Amino acid sequence: MKRLLGYFLNGLLIIAPFTITVWIVVAIIDWLNDMFDLGIPGLGILLMVILLTLVGFLGSSFLVKPFIILTERIFHKVPLVGIVYSSIRDLFDAFVGDNQKFNKPVMVKMSEDSDNHKLGFVTQDVLETIGVDDKVAVYFPHSYNFSGELFLVPRRNVTYLNVPSSDVMKFVVSGGVSRL
Repeated sequence: MKRLLGYFLNGLLIIAPFTITVWIVVAIIDWLNDMFDLGIPGLGILLMVILLTLVGFLGSSFLVKPFIILTERIFHKVPLVGIVYSSIRDLFDAFVGDNQKFNKPVMVKMSEDSDNHKLGFVTQDVLETIGVDDKVAVYFPHSYNFSGELFLVPRRNVTYLNVPSSDVMKFVVSGGVSRL
């Protein structure tokens, strides 16, 4: 019985990651395809890619930028909408675009009398606006979760890592199981 349970768990470890990944990818593809249900499978996704590329092209035009800026100003002035919009915009900017925030992986010594360290990402090197000169803002993502915490830590406790940010993020989010 113990051997059968071992085989079952081994099979689960082999099949579960593959099955869950395929399920998520198929669900996303179905969702995107259903947004523009044109009767031909895949045509909705193709239309979405073309539409996003066209919006990106037009958005980078100097003629359209004033309208985007005006729209953002209006969104920021509307109660609740401004908070939601700016939060989502900042989150997307952190991962995509010219202002990526998670591109400086660091190892931080958490206290002077301990050898414990945490892996994170420096999001701001200078904190003059809040009157703090000797600290940096470091974001520590949680393992197996889409959340994290922001700490202001002494600059002397921060060691910059010469490792791709994506590898460090994968390592932290996997709980240290992925290889760095």
